Amino acid sequence: MIVNRAVIVFFFYCCCASKLETINGTGTLESTDFETLDSLLRNYDRRALPTSHLGIPTVVTCEIYIRSFGSINPETMDYEVDLYLQERWFDERLKEASGSRPLDLNDPELVKRIWKPEVFFPNAKSADFQLVTVPNVLVRINSGGEILYMLRLKLRFSCMMELSSYPMDSQMCSIELASFSKTTDELQLKWAETTPVNFYDHLKLPQFNIYKINTSLCKEKFHIGEYSCLLAEFYLHRSLGYHMVQSYLPTVLIVVVSWVSFWLDIEAIPARITLGVTTLLTISSKGSGIQNNLPPVSYVKAMDVWMGSCTTFVFLALMEFTFANYLWRKRIPKELLCISINKSNCQVSLTTAKLEETNVEKAIPASVACSYGSFAKRIDQLSRVIFPALFLTFNLAYWLYYLGYE
Repeated sequence: MIVNRAVIVFFFYCCCASKLETINGTGTLESTDFETLDSLLRNYDRRALPTSHLGIPTVVTCEIYIRSFGSINPETMDYEVDLYLQERWFDERLKEASGSRPLDLNDPELVKRIWKPEVFFPNAKSADFQLVTVPNVLVRINSGGEILYMLRLKLRFSCMMELSSYPMDSQMCSIELASFSKTTDELQLKWAETTPVNFYDHLKLPQFNIYKINTSLCKEKFHIGEYSCLLAEFYLHRSLGYHMVQSYLPTVLIVVVSWVSFWLDIEAIPARITLGVTTLLTISSKGSGIQNNLPPVSYVKAMDVWMGSCTTFVFLALMEFTFANYLWRKRIPKELLCISINKSNCQVSLTTAKLEETNVEKAIPASVACSYGSFAKRIDQLSRVIFPALFLTFNLAYWLYYLGYE
């Protein structure tokens, strides 16, 4: 009786243990997979390519998932990307390592024991490997020996920009991925057939819009051979909202404020001089602040044309007052000035002039003398129309040219 009870208890324990292993998905199956992997790695040479014994190059399929894309800096000509790099290839030496389900290896020591493609980013200035909270690396061994190698990187890429139409410019920035030590006879890289470059669903760029992505193959040539290379090109268009608020609208207001001088009395010398000099210094400092964020390129940018023209309008407004005030304090013959103005505005008076050569007082006819004050005021009246009209014409030409230049 006691023996029968012991047999029943042992049988019940074995059934429960097998059931728990099946429910948890661990136990004998997982132990068997790792034991099989350990046995395979004993004779595994990670220095040899998976297809080196066949005499053909190993094909590695690559895919990029971009988590963040930003910090596009025209001053340093670079941008930052936080991405996941996925690489897939077949290794027949590990086709028996996985059973009915994929085997994930996130232990850095185990990852080091298998062969992985030696790739790098040729146009990267700097790179960081994510280590928080664990090393962000994964190797998944699927059935049939398919290997998935995924890691997360933060990189800063070089992007040579053409800024002639800045800030209404469009740029092309790229990511290059190439083999470091294996030539095309040993290793060939290719993009995934569907969606080789993916973006995070809620990804937004602060100053740019990505309107096109192009992926292609390339080859890096050195003196020792030819290397496989992948190229992803991002076509970017700069958003104008920031520059409209920070650059264009303030400078327009400064130019308009400089025109207030035309409505002030011509004898209000301190007020008009103060207004002209203040607006000129303000727009000059605004232009310097904009230039500080840009590289010192040798060609003219759209922003240079805008700031130079606005500065010229403010300067001409100051020069207009200088000329008008000079004429206000002098008298000149009617033959020189009154030709272009209404004769009814001229106050005809009899003036005399002394000729130093003969020291004889000679009278000037009344039809030749003219009031300078009327002409100076007439200049202010014309400036109230001419300056806004010229500035409006400049704006039409500027925006039509550069918006059409895109």
